[in-house]
Order: sequence, then C-alpha cells, then structure tokens
Amino acid sequence: MGWRRAAPKNRRMEPVHWMSADGALLDRRQRPWRDLRISLTDRCNFRCGYCMPRSRFGPGHRFQPQAQLLNFEEIAQVAREALALGVRTLRLTGGEPLLRRDLPQLVRQLAALRTLDGTPPDLALTTNGSLLAGQARELRDAGLGRLTVSLDALDDAVFRRMNDVGFPVSEVLRGLEAACSAGFERIKVNMVVRRGVNDGEALPLAAHFRGSGMVLRFIEFMDAGRHNGWKLDEVLPSDELRARIAARWPLQPLPATRGGETAQRWCYADGAGEIGFISSVSRAFCGDCTRARLTADGRLFTCLFAAQGHDLRPLLRGAQGGEAQLREQLAAIWARRTDAYSEQREQLRPLRPERADMHVLGG
Repeated sequence: MGWRRAAPKNRRMEPVHWMSADGALLDRRQRPWRDLRISLTDRCNFRCGYCMPRSRFGPGHRFQPQAQLLNFEEIAQVAREALALGVRTLRLTGGEPLLRRDLPQLVRQLAALRTLDGTPPDLALTTNGSLLAGQARELRDAGLGRLTVSLDALDDAVFRRMNDVGFPVSEVLRGLEAACSAGFERIKVNMVVRRGVNDGEALPLAAHFRGSGMVLRFIEFMDAGRHNGWKLDEVLPSDELRARIAARWPLQPLPATRGGETAQRWCYADGAGEIGFISSVSRAFCGDCTRARLTADGRLFTCLFAAQGHDLRPLLRGAQGGEAQLREQLAAIWARRTDAYSEQREQLRPLRPERADMHVLGG
C-alpha cells in the first residue's frame, strides 16, 4: 500500500497523520480506517449467553437512558467525518438495532452521505432477525444495502435456549424470507459456535442454507465483554469445524474480496454457494483490521476488546467544536491506534478484566 504524510491545515492542529495513497487514514501499524460500526442502542430483546447473559442483564439492569444516546443528526455527523477520513462501510448494530425507533429515517440520512471518491457508503445492518419481517421492506426502500442476521441454531429447542427468551426460530426464518422478498441480495447469516452447546447445529444450518444464495458464516466463541463465562475449551476452532463440513460437502477456498475482511471464504465444490469462518481466537486477523466502533452514547472504540472508548459527545454537543474539530479528533484517535488484542490474547486477557460488553460496542 502506498502512503503519504498529510500536512496540517494550521500550526495549532494535531500533528500530521499518515494517509494511504487513496486518502484513507492509517494507524500506527499502517492499517487504513475503512469501517465504522455504529451501535444504535445497548438494549436487546434476546439474552444470548455469549453477549448478554440473563444472570448479568436481568430485570434490574439499567440500560443507557434515552437522553444519553446520540440522535440521528449526531450519528450522521460522525459518519460524515469518518467517510472524509477514508471510511467506506457503515454498519448499524446494537444491542438490537431494530429496537431503535424511526430507523429508516437514519438509514436515509446515512445513504445520502458520500465517501472520498463520491460514491455512497456501503451501508449494512446486523440484527438478530426477531423484528425483521415487519421492517425489511421499509429499510430496503430507505437505502439499506446489506443485511447480516444472527442465527445460532436451526433446531427450535436449541435456538430458544441460546436466545434465553424462548423466541422461536421460525420467526427469524420468516424475517430472512421477508428480507429476500424486499430485494436484499447476498444476505449473510452468522452463527456463533460453542463446543458442547450448539456445535451440533453447524451441519444442519449448512444444509439449510446451501443453495439459498445466503452466505452462512461460523464465528468462534470469543472472550468479548466481561460476563459471558468464556472458556477456551468451548472454542471450536474453525479448522476443525471446516473439516466436519468438508467431510460432508467438499469445500474449495475463495480469495478475499477486500482488505480487512474478517471471514475466510470457502465455497462448496458442487456449486451450492459460499460459507465463511471468522476465527478471532485460533487465527487472529488484527494485522489488517480496519474497524472502529461508535457506541450509542457517543464513544469511539478502536477494538472489540478495548476497555475504554473516546467520548465524542463534548464535540457533538458543546458550544465549541464543529466539523473540523470532530474530524481532527477522529483522525488523532485512529492515528494513535495500536490495538492487537487477538494476537496478544494470552498476555493481555488476565490484565484487562474491564473490557466493554459486546452489546454496547456493537459486535
């Protein structure tokens, strides 16, 4: 990757930053900032054990008050400045983002923004699918480009145990059907795999989505957050899972579609479609990570496993500041970035018990 040094606009501004040849901001490991994940709420209607276990997030838990959350104009302001620094993909997350009221309004605002080369951003959303059937058409019409749906089991009893609220798998499948009918293409379906918990559902899910046009992706159980009871022996390495699948349906590797891609791509040798493996534990991909995360209350995190974020609300809501100051603050945060937790898990994990929870960061 070619790169250059960006000159400051005036002497009072932050020291110069390194930029790629196409204008994207680089961190200290020469990783460009390409993706911004935007959490719209810390609330979720599921209580999945790897994210929001009921033992910690029960009836007495206090979620972020509405007044503390960024409004749509503030979210769009951060997104606009991030795009000006080379970001290309905006992904809406949560919690469960479909719980946020008037979501199509935000989608329209973000779809109207432009990247450095003048094209619309790649606008995506990740959801548990529980509310998708009733919202898919409106979201698509508003300009949402891509969709990822979490689905950890096909068997209804296993799925109800995984979400821990008794939600039926049939409703998520109905949401996927609605998304297809609404015109979403290349929908991704994510399964978090826990050995001894739901790994027996991997092959049934693969069988179900073969030939569907949807891309099923298997995610290793990660030690994100503080409350999911992560144990290494519950991690099913992607290589082992891929071997299970390949024994039933031979697989062939596919090249990455872009830099910073999280999943290793494979296709069925018989042409029945594509699957992916996200292997944060067994095969760290920190070296080309291009993602930052904006929480619903306005903090920017540069790693899923970070303990603290950078509060942007003073610039967004203060009398001082403005677009130039916000852009410079975002640039300074990314330019200082050195995060590589997955590469250093064994050394860092015992030292950082206060990692932010995944439902707050947006996964």
